[in-house]
Amino acid sequence: MSKPGLLIAGVVAAMVALAGAASVPAHAAEGAPKPPRESWSFSGPFGTYDRAQLQRGFKVYREVCSSCHGLGLVAFRNLAEPGGPEFSEAQVKALAATYQIHDGPNDAGDMFDRPGRPADRFPLPFPNEQAARASNGGAFPPDFSLLAKARTFERGFPWFLIDAVTQYQEQGPDYIHGIINGYVPAPAGFELQPGQHYNEYFPGHRIAMPKPINDGQVEYPKLPNGQPQVPETVDQYSRDVTAFMMWAAEPHLEARKQMGFKVMVFLIVFAGLLYFTKKKIWAKAHDEEAKA
Repeated sequence: MSKPGLLIAGVVAAMVALAGAASVPAHAAEGAPKPPRESWSFSGPFGTYDRAQLQRGFKVYREVCSSCHGLGLVAFRNLAEPGGPEFSEAQVKALAATYQIHDGPNDAGDMFDRPGRPADRFPLPFPNEQAARASNGGAFPPDFSLLAKARTFERGFPWFLIDAVTQYQEQGPDYIHGIINGYVPAPAGFELQPGQHYNEYFPGHRIAMPKPINDGQVEYPKLPNGQPQVPETVDQYSRDVTAFMMWAAEPHLEARKQMGFKVMVFLIVFAGLLYFTKKKIWAKAHDEEAKA
């Protein structure tokens, strides 16, 4: 091989090596396994949300997670919009009324509390970050509104290339599901500080949040025979609340995918029209040239 060819090959090899090194996350270097890839109804170009799952996930959030984690970018009325849990307007109105919203000032210049309305956003569990940290041993519970899109993990080279082809975009939901199910006893010799818990999927394995939920903690709707419609297990709870968090982060996912499909169909038809138009124009020009 010539010297320029060797130089190009060396540059390509170096770029591949750097890409692989850069794609390794911090927790991978510490030996933390990557969360397993799960199956979600909303994955893929034609994925949609499971309405029943979103409603169950909201129930888990409200009964378990809302005491620490806010949902500050979601309004009550969003729960009734198409593409989401699709609660009825009456259900949303009744739900909002169970919350107290700090509002004001009134005509006298005073702040006051009132029952919530559908247009209100979910009130935060703490008045500020300092109060949240003081109540959680110094840790700040993140808001759930965008967490499913903000949290992710790197799968490394060459998987990120394969993911681009397969359109795998559910790293966030897989990560959240893994964290909730990742509470296991710490290995021998692994030191935890007071208030810390071992989680096999959390970077560094040390997490301030204790195991948030246990089997049977949230009661799901029952079948006529008295059995729950789905298992009341940590795995099912985590799947449901993760799906709800994904909807909160991307409430218009279904509309976006439908629009994308329509655009692709339009582009295919448009490309076909351009091809046949070009073929006809050049065929006419070829005939005129042949006659000349």
